[in-house]
Amino acid sequence: MSATRPSLVIVGAGPRGTGLLERIAANAPELYAGTGLDIHLVDPHPPGAGRIWRAAQSPLLWMNSHAEDVTMFTDETVEMAGPVREGPTLHEWAGLDGRTFADRRIQGDYLRWVYDRAVADLPPGVTVHHHSRRALRVSGPREGRQQVWLEDSPNPLTADLVVLALGHLDADLDADQAELAAYAREHGLVHLPPDYTADSDLTALQPGAPVLVRGFGLAFVDLMVLLTEGRGGRYEGDAYLPSGKEPVLHVGSRRGVPYHSKIGYDWTGERPPLPRFFGPAEVGELLARPDGFDFRRDVWPLVEKELGFAHYHRLFTAHPERTAIAWTVFEEKYAAGDADDLKALVASAVPDPADRLDLDALDHPLQGARYASHEEFQNGLREYVEGDLSRRHDARHSPDLAVFLGLLSVYGQLIRLGSVGPWWHGFFSYLASGPPGPRLRQMLALSRAGLLKFVGADMTVTAEDGEFRASSPTVPGFSVRARALVEARLPEPTVGRARDTLLRALHADGAAETRDGLLRVDPSDGRILDRSGRPHPRRFALGPYTDGRTPGAFTRPRTGGPAFRQNDATARAALAFLRDLTFQAAA
Repeated sequence: MSATRPSLVIVGAGPRGTGLLERIAANAPELYAGTGLDIHLVDPHPPGAGRIWRAAQSPLLWMNSHAEDVTMFTDETVEMAGPVREGPTLHEWAGLDGRTFADRRIQGDYLRWVYDRAVADLPPGVTVHHHSRRALRVSGPREGRQQVWLEDSPNPLTADLVVLALGHLDADLDADQAELAAYAREHGLVHLPPDYTADSDLTALQPGAPVLVRGFGLAFVDLMVLLTEGRGGRYEGDAYLPSGKEPVLHVGSRRGVPYHSKIGYDWTGERPPLPRFFGPAEVGELLARPDGFDFRRDVWPLVEKELGFAHYHRLFTAHPERTAIAWTVFEEKYAAGDADDLKALVASAVPDPADRLDLDALDHPLQGARYASHEEFQNGLREYVEGDLSRRHDARHSPDLAVFLGLLSVYGQLIRLGSVGPWWHGFFSYLASGPPGPRLRQMLALSRAGLLKFVGADMTVTAEDGEFRASSPTVPGFSVRARALVEARLPEPTVGRARDTLLRALHADGAAETRDGLLRVDPSDGRILDRSGRPHPRRFALGPYTDGRTPGAFTRPRTGGPAFRQNDATARAALAFLRDLTFQAAA
């Protein structure tokens, strides 16, 4: 390679790095006509699949989206300057039924194919090099070439630009977890920290033994699968037939309930015209405020009104028999009303409370609920899960799907605001990114078999008398003891606690973080900001550890794809910079 040949280093070759490469290939014919380009992909895991979607994991682990709802390709709904390059969804590429929940290895194969296609689509003279190593740090002056130092390599990669697309990262424990882990070491207990469950060593969880589990989202679902079917058990109809190797899982969380089931029917008819009350104009007004904005005070009312609009638009247009006034009348009053007006309007226009949207009740499903006994709560939560499954697979409740579309629209706008705190991402995941319906049916079977027990909301874990103890106000006076505790969730994506030495070095070098510990980036193109708010001219970052985090690196077709929009903006900024660099060198 020539010493003067431009060079771009992308750290992370999973879905985000692959999506960026696809956008580079799409935009290069317009923006880059340089003297060639070397693109270095740095990742110890396979390109395309990366860590999360790699082939070396259990085939029992599924995606939590239907195969027809997964794409890596842009369409006309993505707001971007670059060209649309359409491609197949997962189900079209793999020849699967669109309603299938594919296993993660199939998604990994799809991602590898997308990666290979992106590489093949690059212009002549652009060469991709994969380095199967970890990147340790980035050095170099703001206005000069950068050095990317790799594990087990004495010489760095030299780069004109660096893009971090790191995905989910390991993290040090927070204070509470560290205290429990220390207690476990002192007393010979088992404490499994937050992790991608496929990477956790579950062998210490003994058959028949009680195990406390904090977290009721997708990480818990993976844990449940690996400790039941993964140990030889099987399902027959609505029953679970144990192998005898399963532990007994006692699970709780802040909400005390599992994430809502994926919706099991298709959209028909008119879509709500989104955004309506929370779009670019409202985002611009918030960003222009000289004193900034507060999420709960200034942003949440707009979000709540937007989601309500999506819900009631669907109810009035698809199920008018369940409403008391005409949609045109309702819409006019809804648009003009404040929070109190809307509450009164909905009460008069929507007779059945079950047809009204109550976001606070959705976020706190067990608030105020008290059960006289542990067994009574088991029955009560099974009824709750059965009700959720029934509702999420019944098109008579299609306003739920409209709210899902509203959540996607809202997320796309919130990204433009930067960090709005960790609550929103958890709320979105709970409502919109829950497990497949069959997984909840498996939970019910395991509960009936006595292998899964529910602890309740606001679960607390303490360490005493050489054991862990869990309790919840949902069942006053009840507690359960165990010698094993699993933190069933991904590590928090914070810069300060990340074990990734590259991120820590960036932070030490002056990169800014938000109040919640996310890396601050320029929302227009992903350039990393320093503590004075200056964007670094040669360093970019994309992904869940930034304040531009999106719902995911891929998305369902025709929903705007915020990650695609970001990838396009970063690709275009990088190509324009490299193009100008070659012009300067030639002058």
